[in-house]
Amino acid sequence: MHIDYRDVPAATALTTPGTLAVFGFGANAPAAPTDPRYLQVALPALGRAPLECWQVDADVSHGHAGDIAWAQGGGLQFGALEIADDGDVEAAAAHAYTRLRHWLASSAYAHPLRIWNYLDAITEGDGDAERYRRFCVGRARGIGRELAPGELPAATAIGHPQRTGRMQLYWLAAQQAGTPLENPRQVQAWRYPRQYGPQPPGFARALLPPSLRMPLLLSGTAAVVGHASQHHDSLDAQLGEILANLHSLIDTARHSRLALPPSLGSGTRIKVYVRDAKSLAQVDAVLAARLPTVPRIVLHGHVCRHELLVEIDGSHE
Repeated sequence: MHIDYRDVPAATALTTPGTLAVFGFGANAPAAPTDPRYLQVALPALGRAPLECWQVDADVSHGHAGDIAWAQGGGLQFGALEIADDGDVEAAAAHAYTRLRHWLASSAYAHPLRIWNYLDAITEGDGDAERYRRFCVGRARGIGRELAPGELPAATAIGHPQRTGRMQLYWLAAQQAGTPLENPRQVQAWRYPRQYGPQPPGFARALLPPSLRMPLLLSGTAAVVGHASQHHDSLDAQLGEILANLHSLIDTARHSRLALPPSLGSGTRIKVYVRDAKSLAQVDAVLAARLPTVPRIVLHGHVCRHELLVEIDGSHE
């Protein structure tokens, strides 16, 4: 599979042979066609963001199965699900992940490689009542069992800056399992101490897909070292720490796949989530200077800790 950012009409992207999924971002995204491969993500973008396009070297079939939109081909499957969120994010997450679990169990594409979670007001609430902590509890309820470290997908969880009343969940699954990876600079998320909530987050820091023709999948990565947030008051310093974490993940992945480029470059694609809308242009300028050859989409979204100002996810090949 190849991931690219394309400044074309949605209809053009969807008629390209081998298109598995297409994503539009923000209010300026193309109007959502009925094609189940198209998803409009409810996060505002800096300027007019390009479309994110997933391509496979195979024929693609697609359809709807109740509330799930799906597409599959080349040993991979895209799926998307939207769940109403009336304020009880734990119940919404439990419902979404129960639905996902049943879907995967009945599918030939039983192995989730990468999951994205977009939800309202992710850091609203105090202590264990914080919505992200309740989301983690609900996600674990929906999964129904404790996943072993080797089963964890890469993942992102980001908050909508304005309430939408819904949770968006989409994923990439495969017929064969990938290899989850951890960052030696960070404590594994599933081993976070109790201070971060009653249920640790359930994801791997990155994942190597089973096919050598697929990119390294990078989870949402913030300025966390060990398990502690860094540089609470400095956006530039947080970006520097994030880039250090991403390069550490690439170094880890290259122990298993030496052919991966050693640095972020023209084969990398990143999505950047910025907490403060006033900082979008600043973040874009910093990344243009530090990563001039890396295509990016800059979005207004809230990271899962109040003090974290920016997060980056993406792919690398």
